[in-house]
Amino acid sequence: MKIIPLKEGNFSASKTKDFTLLTDENFDTVKGIKMSVQPFLIVTEQDYILMDAGIGWKNTEGKTVISELLEKENINPEQITRLLLSHLHKDHIDGSIQETENGFVPVFPNAKIYIQKRELDFAMENRGNPSFDFNTLEKLITLPNIVWMDDDRGNISEEISFEVVGGHTPFMQVFWIRENGETVFYGADDLPQESYLRYHLAYKSDFDGRRAMELRLKWQKEAAEEKWKILLYHDLDKAVIQI
Repeated sequence: MKIIPLKEGNFSASKTKDFTLLTDENFDTVKGIKMSVQPFLIVTEQDYILMDAGIGWKNTEGKTVISELLEKENINPEQITRLLLSHLHKDHIDGSIQETENGFVPVFPNAKIYIQKRELDFAMENRGNPSFDFNTLEKLITLPNIVWMDDDRGNISEEISFEVVGGHTPFMQVFWIRENGETVFYGADDLPQESYLRYHLAYKSDFDGRRAMELRLKWQKEAAEEKWKILLYHDLDKAVIQI
């Protein structure tokens, strides 16, 4: 199993969820919450699995950062077989579709896109919430290759399992990928940074901060016992840790 971080950059997110790319020049002056946006590609013997899709950030030439990173790995978007969406906030889905002369199309045209149906229902009940990009979301859910999920837990394949855990959003889901004795865990925004394992806090930015804190304590114990590799979507410096 190969883990490929696809870091779009470090950003500052304002209260209205506008993202500003952090540079050496503005790092100390830009206001907002500092975080990376870092999807992951997991290559197994059976699949090319993308864990969330990022924000679709583009370089100065107008090319997406993720497409550049995939090129460096000699991987093209058509090779991605599964896109697992933990939840539907803009910084996790906006990289899933792109606008062309023929309208909006999937960035990863051969990938099945896994969406938790109850998470979509929650999003649609919260129009006006700046965490969601409804322009993108409404186009995303019309794609033909979506797999609608409605179970609390289960298996997507022999290697991939999921559980709806809540915390950051009411129906956020997390994923495990197990192959050849190795376990990769993606806790998404319930466990976005390594510091969340050092400071056991309930964050007000979460829908249910106490639930997210309790989950982290549980996962920390299991990860140490089972030697999980933990993927960190929003850590400024690190991508993968093992406790």
